[in-house]
Amino acid sequence: MTFEPTLDFARGLDAQDPLHEFRQHFLIPPAPNGAGECLYFCGNSLGLQPRTARAAAEQQFTNWQNLAVEGHFKGETPWMHFHQRLTDASAHIVGAKPVEVVVMNNLTTNLHLLLVSFYQPTATRYKVLMEGGAFPSDQYALETQVRMRGLEPDDAIVELTPRPGEHTLRTEDILAKIAELGDSLCTVIMGGINYYTGQVYDMAAITQAGHAVGAMVGFDLAHAAGNIPLHLHNWDVDFACWCSYKYLNSGPGGVSGVFVHERFADQPELLRLAGWWGYDEKERFKMRKGFRPMRGAAGWQLSNGAVLTMAVHEAALAEHMAAGGMPALRRKSELLTGYLEFLIQRLGLPKTTLEIITPSDPAQRGCQLSLLVHQGGRNLFEHLMAVGVIGDWREPNVIRLAPVPLYNTFEDVYRVGEVLAEWAARQ
Repeated sequence: MTFEPTLDFARGLDAQDPLHEFRQHFLIPPAPNGAGECLYFCGNSLGLQPRTARAAAEQQFTNWQNLAVEGHFKGETPWMHFHQRLTDASAHIVGAKPVEVVVMNNLTTNLHLLLVSFYQPTATRYKVLMEGGAFPSDQYALETQVRMRGLEPDDAIVELTPRPGEHTLRTEDILAKIAELGDSLCTVIMGGINYYTGQVYDMAAITQAGHAVGAMVGFDLAHAAGNIPLHLHNWDVDFACWCSYKYLNSGPGGVSGVFVHERFADQPELLRLAGWWGYDEKERFKMRKGFRPMRGAAGWQLSNGAVLTMAVHEAALAEHMAAGGMPALRRKSELLTGYLEFLIQRLGLPKTTLEIITPSDPAQRGCQLSLLVHQGGRNLFEHLMAVGVIGDWREPNVIRLAPVPLYNTFEDVYRVGEVLAEWAARQ
């Protein structure tokens, strides 16, 4: 599409947008100066609250009030099976079969649980590969998992870094490093999208390369789930996990999702940290010794579900699916992000002042654009916040802006472009 830098053009795109009505399904914070709503471009950190979320949680408070412990088995939404209400939508979002997904716990907890099963080093195959500068939780999880096995992180963990002068990883370099590590490589664990640059990794190619050398391959999809199309089953990914509070709009600290490929569904002997809720539900209340896991990803559950947060997640997933799921959201996302990129490029600033470090190829990015501001970046960020443009700041000098298709509009993007143009004129 050929973009135009005018308000009429932006409003014209909004008038044609089949998802435009969904903006009204979310609660948008007020601007700090009291002039209407803010321009919220921070869904990559915390998605906005669906209007249905409060009632969904309130219903479970009512069930708790009226049914107490019997709420586990009675009412319209018995708590014992509540996690199953989230399965089909979750499977759609990550491209999985229902047996391959379960919603439980929080993201880093689930990453640890999966690494127990899928990072099982030997004396010769013990290396784990990740991207350099991964989100800190992933780094800390891997460090501790490696130490638990009696290994040293500096030896066992191999980090991928971009070539000198570049900001993102080249797929060929990732694949070459996997081949180089060969039969010393135990596990590959990367973000589906790098949180800092917004780069989407070629998960299919990485999985194929990892399997070719005998390694397990998994992904942290915190910034990918609900943002880009995923096909975990068809890509043959071994394991993955994601949060629900970014592009899935399920509230701060919301529940996490887990994917375990179907080929592991009937392997009860696979090492894992076991808990009561992962036990075969047909026999669970017999309280017997000897763990017998549920089939599939459900066998990694530990405790009964956090129903209040799951209820909010269910409400948010319903919005996601009502909008047409990933295909419809992706179509709008590419246009929104492309329009933001167009307006930033029109500023005409040299790369020594501001550059977009997120790949320009839509296939290699989601909603997020990361702006590397070489001088005065913090001042620009504080100015954006002061005038009601809500993005986020990442040290040392990156501003992340994410136009989310469920609730952002093309006029929103135009307005952000106006603020950036005013700033650029002063440079």
